[in-house]
Amino acid sequence: MATLKFLLLAYAASHAAAFIHPGLLHTSEDLTRIRDHVNNADEPWNTNWQLLTKNSHAQSTYEPSPQAIVYRGSDGTHAQNYPKLYNDVHAAYQLAIRWQVEQATEYADAAVKILNAWSSTMTAIGGNSDLFLAAGIYGYQLANAAELMRSYSGWNSRSQDDLKSLLVDVFYPLNYRFLTTHNDQDEYHYWANWDFCNTASIMAIGVFTDNQTMYDWAKDYFLHGDGRGAINNFIYKNYTEDGSGKILAQGQEAGRDQGHATLDLALLGAIMQQGYNQGDDLYAILSNSGLAASEYVAKYNTGYDVPYTWYNSYLGNQTEISAASRYTHRPGFERLYAHYADVKGLNASWTKLYRDETNGNSTDGVEGGGGDYSSNSGGYDDLGYGTLLYRLTV
Repeated sequence: MATLKFLLLAYAASHAAAFIHPGLLHTSEDLTRIRDHVNNADEPWNTNWQLLTKNSHAQSTYEPSPQAIVYRGSDGTHAQNYPKLYNDVHAAYQLAIRWQVEQATEYADAAVKILNAWSSTMTAIGGNSDLFLAAGIYGYQLANAAELMRSYSGWNSRSQDDLKSLLVDVFYPLNYRFLTTHNDQDEYHYWANWDFCNTASIMAIGVFTDNQTMYDWAKDYFLHGDGRGAINNFIYKNYTEDGSGKILAQGQEAGRDQGHATLDLALLGAIMQQGYNQGDDLYAILSNSGLAASEYVAKYNTGYDVPYTWYNSYLGNQTEISAASRYTHRPGFERLYAHYADVKGLNASWTKLYRDETNGNSTDGVEGGGGDYSSNSGGYDDLGYGTLLYRLTV
């Protein structure tokens, strides 16, 4: 608790000037590029823009449903109500993107209405151990929506401070508690996605609240932590692919199921993008290990065989790669491909194939976001719209 108190107190002493704003998943330069593509009706960016603007979450008439306590996971007493949070968070984000592109205050006001509704209502997160997933996934997403709105003159400083308080007082303590105690379990008990989402949340909250200590702690955990969400613990085994010579990296959840194996890469991409936009090239860590992990998952989920090394999970030995949920397609791989192939110029051919197959499953042929996939939580694990937001080349 002493360390937690230190991190919270460091808020006031942080050096705000050290942060780039906006600087989580998107920078000012990114937003200018996106706006130009839309204004020029360039493809495929314009098609993805049209998909976003048709989403029911992205309408200025959207009405939030704030809850005092958000429950994820049955505690035997309270009904789970966390879909209200993830729907509203995605609405705030999509509306923020619309405002950034169109500069129409109706979308800014609608986004602010959602953020203010939750900051004036929500006091806690409850449920079973799944509450830590809610704190992580929706914490980093909420901070990203807020980061996009921080420059809007119609969102006054008092209301912004209320949102910061919600993130620091409700989400952050659970993020920190999980990463430092793993819910009173062995540090390897939980799967990597639990660590990843809570790391992404602390990092995002640190940037939005200008807390350098918080951001640095999350970055250090990603680089050197003891759980499976530390990058060197997540990468379980490296292989050299015959023919290409490229490295494929088996992630920690490969033997569990492919729904979670692909989720790992979406969350990993969010962490790396947030760090990159603050000047920390987390994409490059361990010789571009994020690419190696993406190539492994993408190759298997597009129908090709990959090597596998048994993994001793807390549920027992996993002796072969899991075929459960194989061919799962989820958003998040546009971001990975854009950085590794277009920014770094590396061979990301399997990631591209997976990206294209994922987009091909959509009637629009582009990456969707919350509301375009399943209505359950899995359809809202990533903020999406990567064709519009991250694609750099046709």
